[in-house]
Amino acid sequence: MSTETPGDPSATVDPSPVHRLTAVPSALPLPAGRVWYASYGSNMDDGRLRCYLAGGRPAGSARTHPGCRDRSAPERSVPIELPGVLYFATESAAWTGGRGFYDPAAEGRVWARAHLISAQQFSDIAAQEMYRLPGPDLDLTTVLVEGREVLGPGRYETLVCPGFLDGLPVVTLTAPWRCAEVEWNRPSAAYLKHLATGLRSAGTWDTAAIAGYLAHAPGAAGFWTPDDIRTLLESA
Repeated sequence: MSTETPGDPSATVDPSPVHRLTAVPSALPLPAGRVWYASYGSNMDDGRLRCYLAGGRPAGSARTHPGCRDRSAPERSVPIELPGVLYFATESAAWTGGRGFYDPAAEGRVWARAHLISAQQFSDIAAQEMYRLPGPDLDLTTVLVEGREVLGPGRYETLVCPGFLDGLPVVTLTAPWRCAEVEWNRPSAAYLKHLATGLRSAGTWDTAAIAGYLAHAPGAAGFWTPDDIRTLLESA
């Protein structure tokens, strides 16, 4: 059996375990000491994520991150599939191109990596994504109960909980707008390279499938071809 590439029905990958999410429990209390941070963008790349956790500047980026209060590596990282669409929009000062965003309400599938970290580490990663200093812990009650919480009007200021994995919540960050409500923007080569490298390191999707998946994402489609992205992966 093979798995179709989202947006590219002709591409297939060898069968391998993709972790499936379960519904958000309706009963409280919800476990919040540890969470699965679902990264669908550049933090799928372990080297890039390490800069958020321990501090540093990722390759190809113009921005240095202060790191988390707890600089420990994730307990585990697993490939997951989320309902929704990956798209590229706005202009990143760090990457000079479109940023990756997640629209959980759109029709489609998003390939991601879930990193098992502490709720405090997730709070500090979220602060850095929002261009704030790490420190205050986020109250995750609303997003765990309602599935979504808007903390501000900017990019990566909206929390989403698309489900649970192994009894722990899966949480991620995106923008408050929908995919169709914003102008798409072509991502840079350096940024796409982190996404492609992160997906390949999951050990689930092959190069052809990754290239097709990213090349068909809104914002990248029409500017990047699967061959272009394969070239990026080969140079990684």
